[in-house]
Amino acid sequence: CISILILIRIGRVFIMKLKKIILSAMFLAIGAVLPLFTGQIKEIGNMLLPMHIPVMLCGLVCGPQYGLSIGFILPFLRSVIFSMPPIYPNAVWMAFELATYGFVIGLLYFRRENKSIKYLYFCLILSMISGRVVWGVVKAILFGLGGNVLTLKAFITGGLLNAIPGIILQLVLIPCIIALINKKQ
Repeated sequence: CISILILIRIGRVFIMKLKKIILSAMFLAIGAVLPLFTGQIKEIGNMLLPMHIPVMLCGLVCGPQYGLSIGFILPFLRSVIFSMPPIYPNAVWMAFELATYGFVIGLLYFRRENKSIKYLYFCLILSMISGRVVWGVVKAILFGLGGNVLTLKAFITGGLLNAIPGIILQLVLIPCIIALINKKQ
């Protein structure tokens, strides 16, 4: 009887992990394809930050390790398949940025039992801030290796001002999607 209970428990754990792997693959596929719809007009596509949304959702739905993995893999996958973003330096700094988004939002969200909409916004904003800081640090390092400097003006312009439409989209869309997911469960 105890061995049957152990096998049932192992089966449930296996199914939950398999479900997270499948969902992560779905978020990876969405992240790979979504920029094709927004990227037709380069300036708008870059401003909407289409790869950020599936990575953050992956962290929220599957957990921090999945968000980190999908976030890190996604820019390189898109670079290999679609030649965008260029592997070096763009995909490199994007990989660290997206991995940070997926990890931080998943880590914060999964640590709390009571997951209110207010707490979701807290997780989302902290994830956005940490991802942009990591983006700036990695970009500064890569620029430094190339003999260039990332100025504060370039950081604010590239990491904040140009990203305002995408930030607004994330602040509206992600909580709506999570609310729908939670409603279905």
